[in-house]
Amino acid sequence: MVDLIKDIIRAHAEGQPVVVRGWVRTKRELKNLVFIEVNDGSCVSNMQCTFEKTPLEAPPEARDRVTRDAVLSALGTGASVEITGALVPSPAAGQKSEVAAQDIRLIGDADPEAYPLQKKRHSFEFLRDIAHLRPRTNTFGAVARVRSGLAYAVHAFFKERSFHYVHTPIITANDAEGAGSLFQVTTLDIEKLVREEGKPVDFQEDFFGKKVFLTVSGQLEAETYASALSRVYTFGPTFRAEHSNTARHLAEFWMIEPEAAFMDLHDAMELAEDFLKALITYALVNCSEDLSFFDAHVEKGVIAMLESVVHSPFMHITYTDAVKELERHAAAFEFKPFWGCDLQSEHERFLTEEVAHGPVIVTDYPKEIKAFYMKMNDDEKTVRAMDVLAPRLGEIIGGSQREEHAAKLEQRMAELGMNTERYQWYLDLRRFGTAPHSGFGMGFERLVQYVTGMANIRDVIPYPRALGLAEF
Repeated sequence: MVDLIKDIIRAHAEGQPVVVRGWVRTKRELKNLVFIEVNDGSCVSNMQCTFEKTPLEAPPEARDRVTRDAVLSALGTGASVEITGALVPSPAAGQKSEVAAQDIRLIGDADPEAYPLQKKRHSFEFLRDIAHLRPRTNTFGAVARVRSGLAYAVHAFFKERSFHYVHTPIITANDAEGAGSLFQVTTLDIEKLVREEGKPVDFQEDFFGKKVFLTVSGQLEAETYASALSRVYTFGPTFRAEHSNTARHLAEFWMIEPEAAFMDLHDAMELAEDFLKALITYALVNCSEDLSFFDAHVEKGVIAMLESVVHSPFMHITYTDAVKELERHAAAFEFKPFWGCDLQSEHERFLTEEVAHGPVIVTDYPKEIKAFYMKMNDDEKTVRAMDVLAPRLGEIIGGSQREEHAAKLEQRMAELGMNTERYQWYLDLRRFGTAPHSGFGMGFERLVQYVTGMANIRDVIPYPRALGLAEF
């Protein structure tokens, strides 16, 4: 197997024969030399390959290089190539080695007039329109590598702590959050139903015999496995049909959701802090070149911020005390804080950047703004919920201790007008060997966005799905 460019760069073996395969980023010609920079996506760095042109007066035995020179002359940005040569020290600044190239094979040509990625800075908005090609840019190649590394770190973290990976369903009949922002799944002929206006829809004729939706969370199903395996986590796609067109929202995104039996809220808070620090540490150690790129070209200071999170104890504050602090600075906010309000991004950033000067865990939220399954506090006004807030971003993790008593959970569901018949299986967990349990959720794209410093969440997922956006 041919070595990747990242491995060739590390080799530093003068005179070592190498084969480079990748896509041409740039080509530069001088009188007697041709410089080609090739990237294969294994790292940010390109491999410079230097060819000596064949002189016209070259002896006959060198004339076989004329074909090679013709390939070099016609070669355009974006073409895929195979270059053979020897690794040598580079005289150029910023790179330790280059390839003294002897031969080149064109694998896949690219029309230089039509290829949209030229040697210039393209806007992220433009690159979203060519999302099938944007991984070839430095920025989106780096995003993809960091995303891949963080996904590996998620599984490693939970494996080390004896959590079992559970695949929860994507199609569900339940709204885990109770928010109602669901994508409905159907095999019914919608166009025919529209033509036959006035005819009621009979969902018993649908594929599943009932209304079903794309899941907003795997938490409820994860709780069933936590009730048997003690510690589980899900990591998969989730969907929300919110009519929001901001840089913070996606209609399709990935969620990481651990759930553990015999774990209370304080245990969940400790796990969440350890989890976030472990993931950031992994990125700092194993994605250092890519993070240096983001620090230099995307968000200055992102590495220092990440290091600060890793080495800072997370401040704990109740929602009530947080609102009091916000109310003392009410003039600074567009949305005026009050007890019972859902904290806005500007509130969350103020708490992290001006009050704590680091990450904050806010606990004990009003029950009215949290989900039905959260355990009530003794004051019967607040629930045992927690949100982890990160500097520059705001909420990055949300979780709670779950209500383990069937009667209390049924009462709360009745208060919210929920159909308890649809949740009998969920209530059964409280009837058959109930136990205290807790968990939390982290939006994976929020994490990638935070680690890379990318401003728009649509730029940290390969193909973004958002309001009015379902291309590719």
